[in-house]
Parts: sequence; C-alpha cells; structure tokens
Amino acid sequence: MNEMSISVAKLFDGERFYNNCQVTISNGKILALKPGLAPSEVDYQGLLVPGFIDLQVNGGGGVLFNATPTVDGIKTMFAAHNRFGTTAMLPTFITDNVEQMALAAQAVSDAIAQGVNGILGIHFEGPHLSVAKKGAHSAEYIRPISDDEWQILSRKDLGKVIVTIAPENVSEADISKMVSLGIKVCLGHTNADFNTAQKAVDAGASGFTHLFNAMSAMTSREPGVVGCALLNDHTYSGLIVDGHHVDYTSCEIALKAKAQGSVFLVTDAMPPVGTNDSEFAFFDRSVQLHDGKLTSTTGELAGSVLDMASAVRNCHRYAHQPLDNTLRMASLYPANYINESRHRGRLSVNHQADMVLLDDDLTVVSTWVGGKQTYQK
Repeated sequence: MNEMSISVAKLFDGERFYNNCQVTISNGKILALKPGLAPSEVDYQGLLVPGFIDLQVNGGGGVLFNATPTVDGIKTMFAAHNRFGTTAMLPTFITDNVEQMALAAQAVSDAIAQGVNGILGIHFEGPHLSVAKKGAHSAEYIRPISDDEWQILSRKDLGKVIVTIAPENVSEADISKMVSLGIKVCLGHTNADFNTAQKAVDAGASGFTHLFNAMSAMTSREPGVVGCALLNDHTYSGLIVDGHHVDYTSCEIALKAKAQGSVFLVTDAMPPVGTNDSEFAFFDRSVQLHDGKLTSTTGELAGSVLDMASAVRNCHRYAHQPLDNTLRMASLYPANYINESRHRGRLSVNHQADMVLLDDDLTVVSTWVGGKQTYQK
C-alpha cells in the first residue's frame, strides 16, 4: 500500500472548512481526514481545497489543441494549467475540419489510455454552430452534422464528452441521439429564439457554453438562449469570470437567478496561459493579447488568458460570491455536470486525492493529482 499523510492549517472538503487537518492518502485516493491537530503538527500553512476542474480548455503552455492534437500537446496544456490549480480538464477542440477533429479525438483517447494526468475526456465546441454567433470560430468549417462526425461522436474511448451545438442547426432527434450516446449537449454559439432553445433542452440538452457569450440575449419580448439558460434550473452553465467576457454584475445576476450548483467556472483558455506570449497564430488569423484581453485580427474576442485560480479570485472578489460556493463552482459543480462527483470535486474518503493549496490571496502554492505533488510554487 502506497500511503502518505500531509497536514494543513485549513481545509475545505467541498462542504465545510476545518482547521489543522491531516489528510491521509493511499494509492492516489483519500483514505482519511483528521481535523483537530495541534498547530505545531501542521506541515503547510494555507487552505487546502478540492482540485479545480475546467471543462473548456482550448490551449495553454503555447499550445492550441486544434493546431497540436497530440498526446504531447495535451500534456503541455495540462502542465500549464496545473500550476494554477487545475487537476482535471477537458481539452476543447473548436470548429475545424473533420480530419483534424478525428486527430483530436484519437489524441484524447490515447491520453486516457496512457493515464495522462488530469484528462477526463474532450469538449467539441462546434462545428455545428450558428454563423451569426460564430465569434472567433471559422465560418468555413461550420457545417451540418454528417456520418463523419457521428463516427467520432459514437466512439466509446473518449471519456467524458461535451458537444456544443446551435439548436437552430441541429435537430431535436440528433440532440437526443447524442444524449443516448452519453454525450453532454450544450447550447452555444447560437442565435436561436427561446422556443428553439427550449425544445433542445426538452430533447436532452443539459448545458450552456460560456453563458451570455455568443448566444441570443434575453430581452423584454424574446427571452432568447440566455433566458432559456436562466429559466431551466436543471441545466448547467459555464461562466467565464475574467471581467472581459461578462460584466461582473451580470455574473452576479446569473448566480442569483440560477439554482445554486448549476453554474460552474470555465476558462476558455488559449495558448498564452502559462507563458509570456502576447500573440499566437489562429487558423488564417492571429490573436493578440492586450490588457488581459485576447482579440483576433478580425476583431472578435478569441478565448481568454484566464486560469482557474484567477477565475476563483474574480468570482469571490468581484462577483461577490461566498468563498465556499466559489470553490464549489471550480470543483464540485463541474464534477456534478459530467457525472464525475463520485471521484472528484470533494476532499472526502475514497475520492481522488486531487488537491490545491492556496495562500491567503487565493494564489496557488501547490497542486496534487492523485496524491502526487505536481506543482510547487
């Protein structure tokens, strides 16, 4: 039995905070939690929390997943985000040709088979989107679903799969088929009206990709996709809390409107995360970083340089969320959405020992994946 213990000044297990707590880990899982140690017995000052789970990661460490759909590319992305507290993620493949889409699927399959740290599956953001709400996605690759895509989506070796679609361009029958395959269907990059969005939810769509962004707005006479997201408490929404994609007050309003537990933090991160890069190639364009904001040369927002620790800080400080709920938005709630909460999202017995040590400023000091320390500041 491979057993070890660490002790921390403060611990959040996903529900409650504890002082002076010992965590015993065996074979990558939490064996026991013992609060009430003497302060002199503490190894680490700071707050130990469940590892962050990011369900929308386009890139990091200088790598764009679309451009480098390989196991090595995935490892580089994960390492870049791991230093900011991400212990599990879905590499996210945006709208592209089907050949590249197949390469991305194979890379994720291989990464899972090889036991690469933190890779739970894949998020296909597109290609069945709305040109009107494409954002930085390439219009030339937006297309109806075909047998080629179904061959990829029907694979059983991809782990957890999220597909973002525009319901005006994907039939209710196809949404139901995706759900029957175990796929989590999210609505995003869509200009649908409320009724079309609601029919997609009724057909099994269960989430909304980067709430508010690239979707029809809620207005007085047409609730739009935003209204559909806020109305349906059983659905989940990812939220980019970077101060650029969504005003912090709008974040706060959404969190008041939605049922607690139904909004989780995502980064929508791009290659510069974890680097000093300020520009990268993006299909036939380039994307530049200015004042914390990524903009394509054609004018659109193009993902973010957000990391999960920054998302936690922003949500707590500027969207005025209690720290316990903010931490759950980064861990338990995304785990719940992808049916992974029996293994991740909490620090409790028999859960994977994915942990993050934060200092008083909520900056990452250390990260553990499966009980192994993978980052130390």
